[in-house]
Amino acid sequence: MPANRKTWQSIDETRAAAEEGDPEAQCYLGVAYQNGQGVQQDYQEAVKWFRRSAEQDDPVAQCYLGFCFQSGHGVPQEYGEAAKWFREAAEQGDPAAQFNLGVLYETGQGVPQNYAEAVKWYHAAAEQGEAQAQFNLGVFYEQGQVLPQDFTAAVNWYRRAAEQEVGPAQCNLGLCYQTGRGVEQDSREAVKWFIRAARQGDKTAQHNLGVHYATLEATEQAPTEAAAGAEESAGEAQSQ
Repeated sequence: MPANRKTWQSIDETRAAAEEGDPEAQCYLGVAYQNGQGVQQDYQEAVKWFRRSAEQDDPVAQCYLGFCFQSGHGVPQEYGEAAKWFREAAEQGDPAAQFNLGVLYETGQGVPQNYAEAVKWYHAAAEQGEAQAQFNLGVFYEQGQVLPQDFTAAVNWYRRAAEQEVGPAQCNLGLCYQTGRGVEQDSREAVKWFIRAARQGDKTAQHNLGVHYATLEATEQAPTEAAAGAEESAGEAQSQ
């Protein structure tokens, strides 16, 4: 939730304010029912309160309601309705809704597939610090899809997402350092980011680390084996 939202001291105070029509209280009560915080978890009750708040143009509630339709929690899954509510919130500047609307445009769920629209909403969310949107925007820049291919821009967005602990962004940033795409090649930096991603369970990063250490071990062993081979040859020559 945004930091500038109102707060209440108890679930009873929140419910009282919600029943009096306060949209932020209605949204908070919806979150409480969705997560089972202070009340028994009830997705349908969550949707009821999200809808009441959303109909008063509360962008956070609109985003939550969109998610309910996207996931099928408390309502039948309906991507068109999800897109409708995400758009309502996105146009009010809600970064989570902007990201989610971008995902729908990228996948073509609930709206006609449109990569340009996806990038537009990812960019809006990324500029507000939405980490997953930053990662997705980096991918578009790296692949040169919709946007002109720009490895430097890709690294910029990967780094922003990586610093917020997005595992795939950390892995991709490591790859950029490993290959020198968009940044000066630096094996140590590559390994640093692979390790951070691997600790979060990123399989590609774990694989890349394995390859790195295997290559390193082989490189270190090669001079030793060469020296051993030379000594053996010398020994054979002396015995002749």
